[in-house]
Amino acid sequence: MSEAGLPSPDAREAALYARFRELGIAWKTYEHTAVFTVEEAAALYAQQPGGHTKNLFLKDKKDGLWLVVARDDLAVDLNALSKQLGAPRFSFGSAELLIATLGIAPGSVTPFALMNDMKRVVTPVLDEGMLALDPLNFHPLRNDRTTAVTPGDLLKFVRAMANEPVITKLPLRT
Repeated sequence: MSEAGLPSPDAREAALYARFRELGIAWKTYEHTAVFTVEEAAALYAQQPGGHTKNLFLKDKKDGLWLVVARDDLAVDLNALSKQLGAPRFSFGSAELLIATLGIAPGSVTPFALMNDMKRVVTPVLDEGMLALDPLNFHPLRNDRTTAVTPGDLLKFVRAMANEPVITKLPLRT
């Protein structure tokens, strides 16, 4: 699905930085070619210090929505995670649902998109181990940039934009 109907990438990014300024969050942004997968992003890591991440937009069997934010090298066991969280079985949310809920297209998923969840229906799940890395790198609502923030500022942002995050040790596939 295209980004038709969404604000331009420049407008999305500007709105994010305005929110950062409101919250007193410092950031550093790196420009690069568009990346759509963790593998493509890995080629950029040498120029971007800190923890690198992946973001999984999930829907459970009872239509609950979840955003799992984890270190990019983790193979998360989604069945075990749904049990751990007391949620019905997970599947990946559709592109249409992602756009409607978080105002972001596939390939640009980020915890920063929680600012677009006006109804606060998405539950953020943060990888406990990720929060030990500093800085943390995420897309700034577009996938041709990476924005670094401290773990403390990530938590400040998420708490201001969303439901209280679930911070947990994520179960891994074996």
